[in-house]
Amino acid sequence: MHIPTDDEIRALHERLAPNPAAFDLVYTHCRIVARIAARIPAPDADPALVRAGCLLHDVGVYRLAPGEAYIRHGLLGHEILAGLGFADTVARFCSHHTGVGLRRADIAAQALPLPPGDYLAETPEERLVMYADKFHSKSSPPRFLTAAAYTAVAARFGEHQAAAFKVMVAHYGEPDLAPLADEYGHLIVPA
Repeated sequence: MHIPTDDEIRALHERLAPNPAAFDLVYTHCRIVARIAARIPAPDADPALVRAGCLLHDVGVYRLAPGEAYIRHGLLGHEILAGLGFADTVARFCSHHTGVGLRRADIAAQALPLPPGDYLAETPEERLVMYADKFHSKSSPPRFLTAAAYTAVAARFGEHQAAAFKVMVAHYGEPDLAPLADEYGHLIVPA
């Protein structure tokens, strides 16, 4: 399996981004997520694959149509990468990073605009990318979230989501976001 290089991934972002502002927002977020993941001890995960997953996980954002539900960006990203010949191991980072995983039951209960299925992080690399992603938001303005802040976000989608995130925090620990917040000038939302 070919793991794309940082240069290949940046070129892909540049090609897919509809404008420089979208590129800056999405690619910066992906780079931040990669840096967060690098701060989290995960001896069972392949660091090169984690880095590629972090840098690619949100490429589907570029293909969202106006008014299309944001939750679809993961599937769109998976489709983009699969269409470009990326291995499913790489493409899955897009479709399996939303929230703390989407179950078929969640999709049905919330009438989410996704094909029925389970979109759960299954490998150590997928779990780490999904986890690291929870600590930074592309909101306007972009911001970092503490574990407590993301737990509150997750709880809006069901207590099982918040509980699953708490298990991840206990497993991985909470990354030190202060140096990245200072470097990027993004605030940290405490709770």
